[in-house]
Amino acid sequence: MSGVPLRVVSYNVHGLRDDRAALGALVRDLAPDVLVVQEAPRRFRWRQKCAALASETGLVVAAGGLPSLGNLLLVSLRVAVRRTWCMRYPLTPGRHLRGAVFAEGAVRGATFTVSGSHLATDAAERPSQAQHWKTELDTLSGPLIVAADLNEGPGGGAWRTVEDGLSGSGDDVATFPAGAPSRRIDALFVSPDVTIERYEIISTDRARVASDHLPIVADLLLPSS
Repeated sequence: MSGVPLRVVSYNVHGLRDDRAALGALVRDLAPDVLVVQEAPRRFRWRQKCAALASETGLVVAAGGLPSLGNLLLVSLRVAVRRTWCMRYPLTPGRHLRGAVFAEGAVRGATFTVSGSHLATDAAERPSQAQHWKTELDTLSGPLIVAADLNEGPGGGAWRTVEDGLSGSGDDVATFPAGAPSRRIDALFVSPDVTIERYEIISTDRARVASDHLPIVADLLLPSS
């Protein structure tokens, strides 16, 4: 099958509160072109902390951190980043402020847009956040990659909102909690013009200590420009 390969990893890193060495080594071994991070540094000295995470994983910062409320995009040097932006969802009083990160990139001449988010734990708040994100995603054209900790499974309304018009893995493999996975709440979707060659949940011993979520790795084929 023809196309330009792109490896994407989506990973909730639990605020970097677990085995940091295991996390860095795991991501380096996976060697993603794009790492979509949830629960990245978003407070005091967030720029330095995001840069440190990039260094530990062998990547560079593309976008995110505080402006996207802890969503972060790291990329390899294969990826040329052309434009980035962030959005914040409306704040529900007393709840956690959340948002999303976006980047337009190119690899070997093939262009794409990638976006990451982390939706609320509150079931009453998630649908609105999913809709705000989806409204922005629907304005985008061309190959699209969408990755998130949705905090609910495929049967949920927020999951269905984000997934609408996109494709992902149909395998019901749990991603959380990492030590004894029982819930599938992390997902990666692509637009119809992107081919998924591999979609895997990494459940090695190292992955179980690196974070409270297991990472998703997806080997994609982008349409050639």
